[in-house]
Amino acid sequence: MTEAILRVAFAGPHVSIQDQGRPGLMRYGVPASGPMDRQSFALANAALGNPAGHPGIEISLGGLSLHCQGGTITLALAGGGFIAEMPARKLGAWNILTLRAGETLTIRPGPWGSWTYLAIAGDLQAESWLGSRATHGSSGFGGGRLTTGQVLTITDAQTHPDLEGHIPCPIWARPRHLLRCTLGPQDRFFDAETLSAFTTARFEMTDAFDRMGLRLRGPALIPTGALSIPSEPILRGSVQVSGDGTATVLLSDHQTTGGYPKIATVLADDLDAFVQCRPRDAVMFQTITPAEAIAITRQNTLRFAAFQDRLRAR
Repeated sequence: MTEAILRVAFAGPHVSIQDQGRPGLMRYGVPASGPMDRQSFALANAALGNPAGHPGIEISLGGLSLHCQGGTITLALAGGGFIAEMPARKLGAWNILTLRAGETLTIRPGPWGSWTYLAIAGDLQAESWLGSRATHGSSGFGGGRLTTGQVLTITDAQTHPDLEGHIPCPIWARPRHLLRCTLGPQDRFFDAETLSAFTTARFEMTDAFDRMGLRLRGPALIPTGALSIPSEPILRGSVQVSGDGTATVLLSDHQTTGGYPKIATVLADDLDAFVQCRPRDAVMFQTITPAEAIAITRQNTLRFAAFQDRLRAR
C-alpha cells in the first residue's frame, strides 16, 4: 500500500483533523463538532473525488506548515483565501497541488477568510472517537489538534496530476456580513426596543472566538427576567445572550444544552460563510420567517449539490 509521511513543521492554534462530525449524539451530551465551514470542507473533498465528510485538516489563522518526509500526495485547498507556498511556487487557496518527498507546504492567512481546509487524496490515519475522526476542540477527542513535530501517515496515498490547478470559488463561499435568521426560541424575553436594535444595529466580530462560539460587540441586548429559564438543547447558529446583553453565535463545538436565552438562530448556510469573517469585521442580522428559511435552505441545497457535481466531473 502506498504511503505518504508528513511532518508538522508548524501548526497554529485550532488547527485540527476534522471529518463530517458526530450527528445524532447531542442527546448524550456529545457535541457534533466537524468543520467550522462545512460547505468549503465538502468542496475541497469533492475536488479530489472524495466523499464530502472524508477526513482532512482544518486550518485556522494561525497557519500550518507540512514537510513531506516520504511518498507523494495530492492535496486540495479550499475555504478562506489563504496563501499556499511550496518550493518556487506560491498559490492561493482553491487549488489542487501535489506534495513530493523533501518538499514543504506552508499555508498562511491571505486577503480574506478565517478557516481553510486541506483535503487529502488518501486516508489520513487518526484516532476515531465515537465513530468519527472529527476533533472536539476543548477536549481534543477525535483525530486531534495538530502540534509541531507531529508525524501524519496517509495510507492509500494517491497522486492526480490531471486534477492539479485552480478550483472555482463560488461567491457564496466568501465571508457573509448579513446573516439571515429566524427569531427565537426565546425572543419573548426581549422587549420591542431590544429586538429592533438586534435587527438594525451593526455588530463587530471580536477576538473572543474558538470552535464553540464567537462573541460579538454591539448594543447590549439585555433580557428581561430570562436568566432563570431551564437549560435546553442548543443548535449550531443559536445567538445566545448573556446577562450583560452580550450576543454570542454558537458554532461547531457548541455545548449541547444551555440556560441563557437565544434571541435568534442563524441559517446554517449563512453560518458557513459567517465564520470566514475576521475580528473587527461588521455583521448585521436580518430576520426572516421559518417558511422563508425552509425555502432558502432547499434552494441552497440544490445549488450546492449542483456545484459539487461540477467539481467531481472536472
